[in-house]
Amino acid sequence: MSGSCFAERLGDLVAITPAEHSALERLEERERPVRRGAAIQRENDRVGDLFILRKGVMMSSMLLDDGSRQILRFLFPGDMIGLSSLAYREAPETLTALSDSVVCPFERAMLSEVIGVHPRLGALMMVYGQIERTALTDRLAALGRTSAKARVAAVLIDMRNRLRMMDKSIGDTFTLGLTQEEIGDATGLTAVHVNRMLRQIEEEGLIARSNGHVTFINERALIRAANYVDRYEGLDLGWLPSAR
Repeated sequence: MSGSCFAERLGDLVAITPAEHSALERLEERERPVRRGAAIQRENDRVGDLFILRKGVMMSSMLLDDGSRQILRFLFPGDMIGLSSLAYREAPETLTALSDSVVCPFERAMLSEVIGVHPRLGALMMVYGQIERTALTDRLAALGRTSAKARVAAVLIDMRNRLRMMDKSIGDTFTLGLTQEEIGDATGLTAVHVNRMLRQIEEEGLIARSNGHVTFINERALIRAANYVDRYEGLDLGWLPSAR
């Protein structure tokens, strides 16, 4: 597959020049298929490659002392994954495929080369990382301060919005692609509690579910119920350096 998924993702923020696009394409020259359930990086492994997710959905997670799993982020095509490993010798998170996926592995030295020649791309990667960090902060606050219903509703909205970034044709209906256990591991709830919250949200007329698909019936009320903030809106990028 030609082109650069990551360039398309950054292109949602600013217009990427042909030279920048070409530089990012080099990061995606190799492809590696990953079957659902397989891990491309495990927590505490020695750090190796970084990755760009080209196809499928993955997650980053970590194991807690009691053996339970905390899902930190869901990952989508165009995401650069493993960035949290840049500062460490050992990986701080596990990266696992939630569907059959394709990743593009590249050495960390290649990222240094790209940033050296194209400093605006380095600034954009910093912006991209801060958006992800702020979204993760929102989830941390939700785990401590919001209801189970709000947490589950926020996952539904975030999944739809992220999928829509890849496919602009997605409207009110989308394929969730997550098990109730996976939603629970992201929200600090049991699968039974997630099932109860999904039924409650549906009974309140906010969503409809059918054959793995979710339809937003009253999106405005769902957003209110979730206390959801779209962190890809309201960006101020006027300070970015000019492209070389």
